[in-house]
Amino acid sequence: MDKVVYSIVVPVYNEELVIKESYIRLSNVMSKTKESYEIIFVNDGSRDKSKEQLQRICEIDKKVKLIDFSRNFGHQAAITAGMELSSGETVVVIDADLQDPPEVILQMIEKWKEGYYVVYGKRTKKRRRNFL
Repeated sequence: MDKVVYSIVVPVYNEELVIKESYIRLSNVMSKTKESYEIIFVNDGSRDKSKEQLQRICEIDKKVKLIDFSRNFGHQAAITAGMELSSGETVVVIDADLQDPPEVILQMIEKWKEGYYVVYGKRTKKRRRNFL
């Protein structure tokens, strides 16, 4: 197996409505890198069908891993667990809810390749929320 270059850590809490779309978009983005990657979803004690959906994704895509907490330990604990189990040269953390577009990962990777050790994003414009 190739050495993993990118580990994408995705904390999940009651995200059954967006998990499939999140997975599709992350996979599409990461395939554009032409380098090896893994996606680590960390189910933080979800009470909806998040776990079942993630298990199905793991069955069809061996690049996807699942860490399943028995209860909710919090966002930071989920990130930490994902980072500890990651095997990539670099780790990208992004929430499953798609409020931050996975497509920006490619821009962040470019900064990392320029030699930056830590790269993070900051919204410069407030996103408008729809009424739903």
